[in-house]
Amino acid sequence: MPLRLTVRATPKAGRNEIAGRRADGALLVRVTAAPEDGRANAAVCALVAKALGVPKGAVRIVRGDSSRDKVLEVVGADEADLRNLGR
Repeated sequence: MPLRLTVRATPKAGRNEIAGRRADGALLVRVTAAPEDGRANAAVCALVAKALGVPKGAVRIVRGDSSRDKVLEVVGADEADLRNLGR
């Protein structure tokens, strides 16, 4: 069963990183890709997938495709893995 993760994305950052969590629990993700033609979204999904140790195709955006605030769906990770991201 897929799990959902709230993310605040920052495109055109200095480096690709998971920078922690916001007070509301959203994961802070910074990517170097520009928000053009879906490149930043793909980079966010790839970075989260790598951090969780799941394939890139196991992470997809279900809400917020054109927003900095996104909801990702992750297949193959458990809730403990998601909670520990960014801590």
